[in-house]
Amino acid sequence: MNERHGRPRGLEDARDLLAGLRGLVRRFSVSERADVACCGVTVAQAAALETLLAEGPMRLGALGRRLGIAPSTLTRNLDRLEAAGLVRCEEDTQDARSRRASLSPAGRVAAEALERQELLFAGRVLEHLPEGRREAVRAAFRELLVAVREATEECCPGAFEHLMGELPRNDAAGRENQGGCGGNC
Repeated sequence: MNERHGRPRGLEDARDLLAGLRGLVRRFSVSERADVACCGVTVAQAAALETLLAEGPMRLGALGRRLGIAPSTLTRNLDRLEAAGLVRCEEDTQDARSRRASLSPAGRVAAEALERQELLFAGRVLEHLPEGRREAVRAAFRELLVAVREATEECCPGAFEHLMGELPRNDAAGRENQGGCGGNC
């Protein structure tokens, strides 16, 4: 029990973790908005460009699931990217009912520039850590990502896989639902 606040220590630890994560997400979001502003795209459009750079041409449905956005939002973003000459949307040659998005040459240049800016910022963050602690911080961050994946799987198995594909997986992942929200996330 934390005497100062009269709350269980676990709750206080969870509150500290949540505050730290919110601060980290907000700070990286501010940096990301600044990075993409110079390329003339929104954060959501930058995410589409970066996904297409990493994954290659994709069906629109798969791209929308990967980004975790509604089809109408995806269409709006792709229309703007296509008008800017950064993306091409074409009929899928294997399924005439589907369309595929791919980067244009200019889109590849823009996506690579965005990726470089993000890597430079992450590098600057690492430079502010003591050199002897950098690997420990990176290892702790990987552990945190595994814990996030596991906690998500406990809540809603598979529900967020499209958003968590890049997060590390622990060998214990995939076990049965242990309660959580009962799939109502």
